Amino acid sequence: MMTTDELAGLLRRLYVERDEGLRREYAKSLSFQDGLFERWDRAERLGFGEGSSIYNSTQVLGDVEIGKKVFVGPFCVLDGQYAKVTIGDYVSISAGVHIYSHDTMLWSLSGGVADKRIGPVAIGSCCYIGSQAIVACSTTIGAQSVIGSNSFVNDDVAPRTVVAGSPAKPIGRVEGEGADVKVVYF
Repeated sequence: MMTTDELAGLLRRLYVERDEGLRREYAKSLSFQDGLFERWDRAERLGFGEGSSIYNSTQVLGDVEIGKKVFVGPFCVLDGQYAKVTIGDYVSISAGVHIYSHDTMLWSLSGGVADKRIGPVAIGSCCYIGSQAIVACSTTIGAQSVIGSNSFVNDDVAPRTVVAGSPAKPIGRVEGEGADVKVVYF
């Protein structure tokens, strides 16, 4: 039987070997869990659409449905514990994005008298969500929309809209199709 110290030494050697291989092959160094486990395998195990990937450091809670060719970066929270979170195809969710199906602010402020807010979140296909953005419960983000980094989305976003800020407000629109798509700011 292996001792705790022997196991720790083995894990350290495994991490160093894997990290050196990733740096040689891809010029990147990841956390132990993200470097050890394939993000496409995890997405497949979670039942996400074909070709989707999700970093191991991302938390997936409750009812989360993800379409094909979706990228979910590291250190995200996809919280469908209270209502469903649905994400379309070809969506990029950058590092640190949090998507919630509940909100306990009024419950806390009322001393537990008010109920928590609960509602589904739907993100259309072909959206980009910038890093550290937060998407609140009961929110729909229309297809081909852009959510700016560090934004707080607490209201619906129309398709082909660019929003940013806290709370997020429209700052532009998406025009064109395919390779001719572009972002136009107001």
